[in-house]
Amino acid sequence: MINRISILGCGWLGLPLGAALAQKGYEVKGSTTRPEKLAAIRQQGIEPYLIQVNEEVEGPQKESFFDAGLLILNIPPGGRRNPEVEQQYPQQVKAVVEHIHSGAIEYLIFVSSTSVYGDENREVTEADEPAPSTASGRALVVIERYLALLERPRATILRLGGLVGGNRQPGRFLAGKKDVPNGKAPVNLVHLDDCIGVIEAVIRQRAWGQTFNVCAGLHPTRAEFYTAQAKKQGLAPPTFRAGEQLAYKIVSNGKVRKALGYAFRWPDPMGF
Repeated sequence: MINRISILGCGWLGLPLGAALAQKGYEVKGSTTRPEKLAAIRQQGIEPYLIQVNEEVEGPQKESFFDAGLLILNIPPGGRRNPEVEQQYPQQVKAVVEHIHSGAIEYLIFVSSTSVYGDENREVTEADEPAPSTASGRALVVIERYLALLERPRATILRLGGLVGGNRQPGRFLAGKKDVPNGKAPVNLVHLDDCIGVIEAVIRQRAWGQTFNVCAGLHPTRAEFYTAQAKKQGLAPPTFRAGEQLAYKIVSNGKVRKALGYAFRWPDPMGF
């Protein structure tokens, strides 16, 4: 029975996730790299910690932070902001795993991304071989494969679609832009509520050692979605390039719905 949960990374997902878990009676610990965020974390019923992860894990109370049954590893690779992401990010995650290897943590949830899939112009499932086209996607694949080999902690990998909800208001993303490419390509998005809902379902059902896509079931085109979202926020809608060859993927959420019996709260991104 898991009573204590540590969340490494209390940002867009980690903070509301920790609040939701605390409300359900779990003892939740949450980390940040910024001292000014400690009070906001505590206000959500989460015990706050300052933790920095580079080549090693650093923090004044790091041993207490990792004294938990489950670790939710939620530190993003950084992508285009970090040209060395393919080398640095796997080192960071491995440093965390090596630090906790002989400790109390039995289970781990790793927050990955559907960017591990390439644009193959078809539907993709968890059974497909990853084929990332970005440096951050390649870094995530390295970590997924590393975690799959571990006996302890036993890891479940969640490949989240494009993140929407909370303070991520998609109407702003492309508002007013001209000649945007790939307008007819389907989007693969997930709402914050469903990110939290799937994680809660994994914990409740003890669905360890699994890989799940976490993505809304419907896939409107980029043009449909971002035009509608811009209009909802009273912003100038983008315009899209015409007559180009599409590059896309359609990420299936069938496994998580079947295996966990999970019903998405936001199955259609047009309702976000």
